[in-house]
Amino acid sequence: MWDFRIGQALGLMLRTLPFVLFRMFVYFGVALAYVLMTAAGAGVGWGIGGMGDEGFRAASTFWGGLAGFGIVGAVMYVLREYLLYMVKAGHIAVLVELLEGEGNTLPGGKGQIQYAGGVVKERFGQASLLFAMDQLIKGTLRSLTGLFRTLFRLLPIPGAPSLLRVVEAFLRMAVGFIDEVILAYCLRTRSDNAWEGSREALVLYGQNVKPMLKNAAWLTLIVYGLLLLVFLILLGPAALVAYLIPGGWSATGVVVALIFAWSIKAALLEPFAVICMMQAYFKTIEGQQPDPEWEARLEGMSKTFRQLKEKAGEVGASAEDDKSGVPQQ
Repeated sequence: MWDFRIGQALGLMLRTLPFVLFRMFVYFGVALAYVLMTAAGAGVGWGIGGMGDEGFRAASTFWGGLAGFGIVGAVMYVLREYLLYMVKAGHIAVLVELLEGEGNTLPGGKGQIQYAGGVVKERFGQASLLFAMDQLIKGTLRSLTGLFRTLFRLLPIPGAPSLLRVVEAFLRMAVGFIDEVILAYCLRTRSDNAWEGSREALVLYGQNVKPMLKNAAWLTLIVYGLLLLVFLILLGPAALVAYLIPGGWSATGVVVALIFAWSIKAALLEPFAVICMMQAYFKTIEGQQPDPEWEARLEGMSKTFRQLKEKAGEVGASAEDDKSGVPQQ
C-alpha cells in the first residue's frame, strides 16, 4: 500500500525530541505572535473607531487587526531562510544520521541542534545558498506535477475541469513534502557539491515519480486528515480568544484555530511526513543510478532544473580549478 513505516517514523521523532521541541517553540511562537499582533492591531483600531459611529469602529477594528497580521507576515517572510536553514534542514540532518544507522553518537538536548547546524553549514554553506537551491528544487517539482496535469487534461473524463482543480490542489500538497527529501539525499551522500547532489536526487525522483507520488498521496491524506481533527479540537479555545478581541468578530475564532493548527502541522505533522517520504524515497532508489533519459526530459520541461544543473557545473568546475591550481606561496 505504501513504502514507509509509521512506527519507525514515530520512533525517529522521539529520538530527535530536542529538534521536535525546538520546532514547537519556533512555530507555536509564530502562531502566538500572529494572534497577539492581530489582537493588538484590532484593539488599536477599535480605540480609533471610538471617534466615529459603529460602522467606522467596525471598519477600523478590521483594518487594525489586518495590519497586525500583516506585520507578522512580513517578519516571517524575512525569516523564511532562517527557518529552512536552522529548523527544517537541521532536523533533516539528524534524521539522515539516524536512518543511516550512524545516529548513536548524536548528542542530546541543545547539543543536537548545534551539531545539526554544523552539518548543514558544512554541506550547504550560507542560508541564502540553501534557500536558492530549495527554490530551484521546488520549481523542478512543480514542472513534474505539471506533466501529470497535462496528461490528466487529455483524458476524456466527464467534469474534468472541476476534477482537475481538485487534482492540482492535491498534487501541490503532496509535493510539499518532497523538496526536503531532496535535501536529505544531499546530506546522505555527503556530496561536496550540493547542487550536483540535488540534480541527481531530482533525476532519481523523476524516474520513480509514480511510486513517490503514491506515497505522497497517502501521506497527504494522513497529514491533512489529522490537521482537520486538530483544527476542530482547537475551535473551542479559539472561540474564547475571539471573544476577547474587541469587536466580537465571530470569524476570528476560525482564523485563530487555523493559525494554531498550522503551527502544529509545521512542528509535528510535517517532520513526520518528511521522515516517511525519506523512508519511501531511499527504499525506492536503492541500487539505482540517475537515468540520462530522465535527466534530458527534466532539462526539456523545467527551466529551474536547467539552472540547477548549471550551478552544479559551475561549482564542479571551480572545485577542479582549485585542485589543479598552483599552491600559493
